[in-house]
Amino acid sequence: MSKVYLLPISCFLLFQLTFIITYIASVLENHVVPDIPYISDSATYSPESCIFGQLINTGCVILGLTIYIRYRQIIHVTDHHEVLKDLVDHLNKRALYFGYMSCYGISIVANFQETNVRLMHYVGAFSAFGMGTLYFWYQTIISHRLEPYVTVKRALYRIILSVFCTIFFFVVAICGVISHILFEGSDPRHWYPSDGGWRYHVASSVSEWIVATIFSFYILSFSDEFKFIEFEHPEISFVIFDIEHVEQVESRVLVECADEEADA
Repeated sequence: MSKVYLLPISCFLLFQLTFIITYIASVLENHVVPDIPYISDSATYSPESCIFGQLINTGCVILGLTIYIRYRQIIHVTDHHEVLKDLVDHLNKRALYFGYMSCYGISIVANFQETNVRLMHYVGAFSAFGMGTLYFWYQTIISHRLEPYVTVKRALYRIILSVFCTIFFFVVAICGVISHILFEGSDPRHWYPSDGGWRYHVASSVSEWIVATIFSFYILSFSDEFKFIEFEHPEISFVIFDIEHVEQVESRVLVECADEEADA
């Protein structure tokens, strides 16, 4: 796998196209009002929910591979620099866990629509945005500590993205709760200024789109660094626990082969 830099690029394009396609489809189907709905609101009803779920699941697989390759990339660098290993080894492991939790949360959001399983949808959204923000901060710290070796002057860029991601994540959460408390309409997917909590709703939904865009650009920033690495297919090794049983199987196979040769 010599072109692993295509993984973060594919992830960026796939997520952005998914958001745009499902938004256009939901507006055309009159499932939401065009005035900046939540991303998940534009993917609540069929057929856009089906498109959203399929594309996001595919994107999560690509995102998971990107997170893992980034993890192995840092391990490879630190294995050749013992001083760096002490600085970032524990950060790298935690970043991997947070990245996978965020990835799994994105999949939950795509497959558990708010109108069907609200609790799971909110759990997935918190995991996607919250754990994703933590992942970005861990990668930002790692990038700062490894800058001469692997990050291609990306530390400052990632600090800026992490700061804005954190700010808008809290805006999404706080304004989202307030807007739903003040909402007096019948359907949040058709939220109008007269329904109450309109300003908080707009602030929350716009912030969600911004956070999702920041997520995509942060993952895209790995593409330059991935141009300098190649990823080999993992090796498979067998662990034998019962040697006696294996020897018995080998003996039986040899006897059967001998019998077949005698019959021939």
